[in-house]
Amino acid sequence: MKAVDPERYAMSFGGITVVLGGDFRQILPVIMYGDRADIVAACITRSRLWSICQVFLLTENMRLKQGESDSEELKKFTKWVLDIGNGQVSPPRVCNLPVTENQILIPSQFCDVQTENTVDNMICSMYPNFAHEGHSTQYLSERAILTPTNQTAGHLNSLIVDKLPGESVYYFSVDAAEEFGGIDEDLNEAFPIEYLNSLNVAGMPPHDLKLKVGAVFMLMHNLNQTLGLCNGTRMIVIKCLRFYMECEVICGTFVGSKHFIPRMELSPSDTKMPFKLVRKQMPL
Repeated sequence: MKAVDPERYAMSFGGITVVLGGDFRQILPVIMYGDRADIVAACITRSRLWSICQVFLLTENMRLKQGESDSEELKKFTKWVLDIGNGQVSPPRVCNLPVTENQILIPSQFCDVQTENTVDNMICSMYPNFAHEGHSTQYLSERAILTPTNQTAGHLNSLIVDKLPGESVYYFSVDAAEEFGGIDEDLNEAFPIEYLNSLNVAGMPPHDLKLKVGAVFMLMHNLNQTLGLCNGTRMIVIKCLRFYMECEVICGTFVGSKHFIPRMELSPSDTKMPFKLVRKQMPL
């Protein structure tokens, strides 16, 4: 930008207005093996650029306002969620039990205390009449179950896929280790194929992927951004073939469009492993 104005050479971002979007109520930066101080130090508020930023606050949760915007119960739930993010919810007081600052008490109106707390009941509550509505793209796009870990998500996905009619199709990955300091014989002895297949790395699909026609999944890689095939796009399986799948987008601007999803080589972006794991699998 100094070609436009020499004074912009010393300005941050060349004097261009840059919008940084984020929510401090969301998850903090992930620092592997870091303590609380390391995580806080990685936040944007510790950056030298924070002093020149101007903060604009968004006070209305637009997702919760969709549909029944005048519901009193929805307004209470919105305020409760914001209070949790602001740290204004006091820890629960339970007699003779230790309580930490990270624990909160969920109000009874936000819980279903009449139904037994099981995974099957949770799935039936989120996906009622699943046997008949399971192939409807609108029905599936309006529902989702959030989980704290990938292991829990994989368990729930397996249970939901089992409820779909038809026969399951398994896709097994081809794994390899690269960028190892030793020779090939040492690589094969230290990291056999069975060990590579057992690795479940964040941001990568599993070795054995079980799918059915009608199963919903999320893309884990940018395939074609102009067609809406981006990381995070939700799709439904239409046909399971040998080397690729035919799928339909169920959300976003390109809802209803159909695409073929092939196998592709994927590698984790950040890992502590002494080698580079290369997994050829469906990016799901």
